[in-house]
Amino acid sequence: MKLTDVLIALMVPLVWGMGLVVAKPAVDQFPPILLMALRFSVTALILVWFVPVPKGMRKSLALVALVGSTLQYGLSYNGLKLLDASTTALIVQIETPFLLLISAVWLGDRLTVRQLVGLAIAFVGIYILTGAPNLVGKWVGIALAVGGAFMWALGQALMRRLTQSQPNRLSGMATIAWVSVFAAPQLFVASLLVEEQHWYHLSHASVAVWGAVAYLGVVMTALGYTCWYHVLGRYPASQAGPYLLLLPVFSILGGWLFLGEPVNQHMLMGGAVIVFGVALLTLQWPSDTNKRV
Repeated sequence: MKLTDVLIALMVPLVWGMGLVVAKPAVDQFPPILLMALRFSVTALILVWFVPVPKGMRKSLALVALVGSTLQYGLSYNGLKLLDASTTALIVQIETPFLLLISAVWLGDRLTVRQLVGLAIAFVGIYILTGAPNLVGKWVGIALAVGGAFMWALGQALMRRLTQSQPNRLSGMATIAWVSVFAAPQLFVASLLVEEQHWYHLSHASVAVWGAVAYLGVVMTALGYTCWYHVLGRYPASQAGPYLLLLPVFSILGGWLFLGEPVNQHMLMGGAVIVFGVALLTLQWPSDTNKRV
């Protein structure tokens, strides 16, 4: 990779990892689903003017938005409300194993022996992580975060199936823009159904909340995905993907520096095992093509 592209690739785990750190104080004083509705509204308003209107894909994009954004963030950010940012960042790394499993079962992808080992190791890491002292009695938060990771993976699989069936594929930026357009109203409706005191929270929101909305909508989503698709457009996933392994590193550092979150042995050990398992899943070896099962 060129140095400029390396720096751009490093921006992705940085802005995504810090997103959980920024969002944590906000979800502690603001309804999580409403926060996500505002986030995707900001992203949609920024990007929708610069991308073409999708033809024949609106219902499918609405479904992708429902699964991969509305349900995913509804679960994971309610989990974040009950957990700390560092732990949530580690748990959501299970997205990649879930995506490979769904792709194997539903889309017919074949897994290598190494990837199967990576899957097992990643889930062992989650088990180790749940033994951390700061997670005692927080099984609901863990379950919500794991459920959010599964929904993200299912949404990505739906999106992949959609793009493979369309002769004129949407660009990455157009995909983000239109998923945001559909996700925002879905999240507002979900918030109205399950959350309360919307006007009170909006009128009494702190600077931290509005700062989180701006960061999540502009930096994490619009800028983060712009950087991500820039790198993916120039390099294979085997080169771009490993940079995402740095995401929990930035989240843990940010949580420790800015939120005062503790770092314990279970977190370090479980996190290391999860990242190692995900690395086995994402890093490509030439010999893999001969070992698919």
